[in-house]
Amino acid sequence: MATAPARPLLLLLVLAFLGAGAAGWQTKTVVFLLAGQSNMGGRGGATSGRGTSWDGVVPPECRPSPRILRLSPELRWEEAREPLHAGIDAGNVVGIGPGMPFAHAVLRSRRLPAHAAVGLVPCAQGATAIAAWSRGTHLYRRMLARARAALAQCPSPSPTPKGECHLAALLWYQGEADTISRRDADLYTARMEALVGLATGQGKFVDLVRDAQKRVNLPNVKYVDAKGLPVANDYTHLTTPAQVKLGNMLASSYLATL
Repeated sequence: MATAPARPLLLLLVLAFLGAGAAGWQTKTVVFLLAGQSNMGGRGGATSGRGTSWDGVVPPECRPSPRILRLSPELRWEEAREPLHAGIDAGNVVGIGPGMPFAHAVLRSRRLPAHAAVGLVPCAQGATAIAAWSRGTHLYRRMLARARAALAQCPSPSPTPKGECHLAALLWYQGEADTISRRDADLYTARMEALVGLATGQGKFVDLVRDAQKRVNLPNVKYVDAKGLPVANDYTHLTTPAQVKLGNMLASSYLATL
């Protein structure tokens, strides 16, 4: 079987958008929002061409841990398990994404106290353009509601008696839907700056969207370039090994700013 060519993907990591710093790492649960479209929602192992099921393969880098939590669709904290976006990325078959490898890499860094946890708040929705995430839209309101619920119901990792959360950053991976129309590509910089977001690419205006991302001038934004990561045979979604590598790249970029 021929290997699918790598797509020229570009990913932005929005860092510390609510002021995370060294003090934030002393809190008991460090919370990250996961937003964007399908590659953040996770399609690793779910892109065989059948489009009906996930293969169920969970690599070691994505294994469950009592120190990695997920905010469920019902807005309750629970031990995180793949696929993270089950029940969130509605109407799509979800698989492995970058969230669990990211969380494991953050914990391996030992920048958190031994008893602390990483909280992941899945918010991504496949096939959505950046305009669908603009302020006031359903997806934007859902993301804010889930962020507020995550902080309001902060878990208490054992053996600490009281939960304490810090909203550290937004990990955003989006843009395929904006590379098809020239108008969307031309508007991407302004829309991204309005949202404080990022992108990838699959349409004929990939280069325009990549250039638009590079023109964004915002504080606390760091680019993680996913160009060259292998994609599945649908020519769009990252494979499971690629998602694992991406999660580690995101973590390295984030940790380097602390």
